[in-house]
Amino acid sequence: MQNYLIRQEQKKDYRVVEELVRDAFWNVYRPGCQEHYVLHCFRGAKDYVPELALVMEVGGKIIGQIMFVRAELELEDGKTLPIMTFGPISIATQYKRQGYGLALLNFALTKAKEMGVGAVAMAGNIDFYGKAGFVPAKNLGIHYADDWDADYFLAKELQTGFLDGVKGVYHDPKGYFVCVNDTDGFAKYEASFPYKEKLKLPGQLFGE
Repeated sequence: MQNYLIRQEQKKDYRVVEELVRDAFWNVYRPGCQEHYVLHCFRGAKDYVPELALVMEVGGKIIGQIMFVRAELELEDGKTLPIMTFGPISIATQYKRQGYGLALLNFALTKAKEMGVGAVAMAGNIDFYGKAGFVPAKNLGIHYADDWDADYFLAKELQTGFLDGVKGVYHDPKGYFVCVNDTDGFAKYEASFPYKEKLKLPGQLFGE
C-alpha cells in the first residue's frame, strides 16, 4: 500500500465521494446502483454521524470513503439499545484488494470506539469483515428483522461486555428506505451523472 491519509469528509468532497461510491457499486448488487443516492440523502438525516463520515486519500486524491448512521436494537423487554451501522464503504476500483478497505474500516471502528459507541451491526461479507473482528450477529444474540438467521448480518462489539446478555432485533434505519423508495428523486439525481450502462449480471441480489 502507498501512504494514505484518513480525514473527515468536507462539504467540498461531496460530489467526488458520490462519484466514487457510484463507480464502486455499479452493477455489483443490482443493475446500476443506489448507494451513492443513499449517501447523498443521509447527510441531512438526524441519524447521520458526520464525525464518522471519513474519506481516505492517496497522493491527495480521494480513493475511499465510509459513513456511519445511528441505529438501535429492539430488546425483548421492550427497551432499545443504541448502536451504530455503517455503509456504504467504498474503495476506488484500482485500489481494491490492496488493504486500503480494511485499513479504513479499522480506523473508523477505532474512532467509533473512542466516541463511546458500544457495538456496530451491518450486512456484509464475513470473508472481508471477519478480518476486522465481525461475527454473525446471531452469535451475539442479535437478529436481523428482515432475515432472522442471516449469516451475512454481522456485528462487532466495540466496548467489552456491551452485548453481554443482550437479545435483540435490528431494524434498518428508516432513512435508508426513504432514499431507496424515492424513485422520482433518484431518477433526477442519477441524471446529473455521466451515463453508465446498467447490466444484469450473475450473483446480483436485486433486480432494477
